[in-house]
Amino acid sequence: MPSINNKQLRDENMYDHLIESIKRDALPLRDAEDYDPLFDRIQKEKFVLLGESSHGTSEYYKIRSELSKRLIKEKGFQFIAVEGDWPACQQVNRYIKGYDSTYQHARQALATYSRWPTWMWANAELIELIEWLKSYNEKLPEQDKVGFYGIDVYSLWESMEETLHELERINSPVLETAKKAFACFEPFHRDPQAYGVSSEDCKEEVIKLLTEISTDKNNRSSNYEESQLNLDVNALITANAENYYRTMVTNDNESWNIRDEHMVEVIHKISGFYGDKAKGIIWAHNTHVGDARATDMADEGLINIGQVLREQEGENNIVLVGFGTHQGTVIAADEWGVNFETMITPPAQERSWEHYLHQAGTEDKLLLFHDKNRTNYLDKIGHRAIGVVYNPEYEQFGNYVPTEIGKRYDAFIYIDHTNALEPLNVNQIFI
Repeated sequence: MPSINNKQLRDENMYDHLIESIKRDALPLRDAEDYDPLFDRIQKEKFVLLGESSHGTSEYYKIRSELSKRLIKEKGFQFIAVEGDWPACQQVNRYIKGYDSTYQHARQALATYSRWPTWMWANAELIELIEWLKSYNEKLPEQDKVGFYGIDVYSLWESMEETLHELERINSPVLETAKKAFACFEPFHRDPQAYGVSSEDCKEEVIKLLTEISTDKNNRSSNYEESQLNLDVNALITANAENYYRTMVTNDNESWNIRDEHMVEVIHKISGFYGDKAKGIIWAHNTHVGDARATDMADEGLINIGQVLREQEGENNIVLVGFGTHQGTVIAADEWGVNFETMITPPAQERSWEHYLHQAGTEDKLLLFHDKNRTNYLDKIGHRAIGVVYNPEYEQFGNYVPTEIGKRYDAFIYIDHTNALEPLNVNQIFI
């Protein structure tokens, strides 16, 4: 009979400890009212961050939609900011605020997400939320309408185009600087990789553009239909995206930090637009939402949105909510830039956070972390993360982030079996 070594014994003890803690603390999720304890937890916080462990899971989008509606109705939150491109999200924002009549239905507005991976936002799960936001806003005065914004850094060329259009509209003297910045990027034919590996750079041009837009007080765009916010953020994207693509080629860790720092900057821009008492909901992957200091990301010098906002605003002003599953199906691609497919999400790896949640019972669960129970969830164990590129056969080699879950989040929503979301049929730009 094989003997049990000390390491195996320690693993078993850890397993028993965590399972018992989950059984004691977890709240079953059977209907909408079961989320009430989470809303009781959210009081006067400035930002609530809602994560996801994949970009292709139906339940995450549906749950975040319902939570966001309640946060808006019951807690007075004023905007949703998502891990998406600003220009495309502006089309949705203009639709829900009634700024133009280009789109007759949310499906049409969501079809404007043409950058790969389109399924992140061009999906059927979002349609109901977008229509709800439009209907909700119709009853409100202009200053109280809820917004929908993108905070990511990737839209370099689209944001430059939006900047040019706005500067032309208001006949700004900064227009010539913008044209020079745009001309600097023309030889790269909208290929960020070509720009990144080039020996030439446009850093000076985009910094000059951002500075002039920020300091041009005499020719400011009005805030009519959020035009000033749109101009400011697109100029910020132009500067930060240039830095991101140039850095990405040589330093993955630094480019990650540039991206997350940019997303925080945009969140603050949006918050400032809504005023001193603004309250925002942020949708992003767990790797951006959950505090990086509670993972091995910190060992590599990586930061993220959750960490930076906690540091800037204080932990009492932020609520971080993670999401996870044991198994199911998911939308992803097997390499960057190719068509998506429905993939199997295999049962969670043994000795992972999701595995222990499943072993504690197959019902969906809500866990709230607080001073009385947080210390029970400080074992650093694997926590699954699925990106837009995914290969289920090899997930044990790179899809689990060692995590102290009680420090990484304030709450965790576990759905035992999840399903792939439903992408809309749109024309993709593969880059």
